[in-house]
Amino acid sequence: MKILVVDDEEGARELFNTILTDEGYDVTLAVNGEDALSRMRNILFDLVVTDIKMPGMDGLQLLQEIRKAGLKADVIMVTAYGEVESYLKAMSLGAAEYINKPIRIKELKRIVHKVLTERKARSGS
Repeated sequence: MKILVVDDEEGARELFNTILTDEGYDVTLAVNGEDALSRMRNILFDLVVTDIKMPGMDGLQLLQEIRKAGLKADVIMVTAYGEVESYLKAMSLGAAEYINKPIRIKELKRIVHKVLTERKARSGS
């Protein structure tokens, strides 16, 4: 399974990369929303894990662009700011999950596994 991790903080990207690579996923990193969209033009990702608060295009705008482009990747939103408004907007735009920072490794693994398992079930593979 191919996962795109989008976060403007290098430490967060590296943490996600280590955790998800250790779980056997094929991980690509992007530094912001624009970088993510650029990578998504060339690679079909199964899952995008994106921070919400980023300079330039934020995670909610990225989710909107992914949906507008008709890309079928599932999206997990991550934020250090557990705001009800951003949660509701993310879910209304079709986010699969919403995780608060600081990231708990077991929770991240469980949620990623759940989202990708549901994805497989939907696709029938």
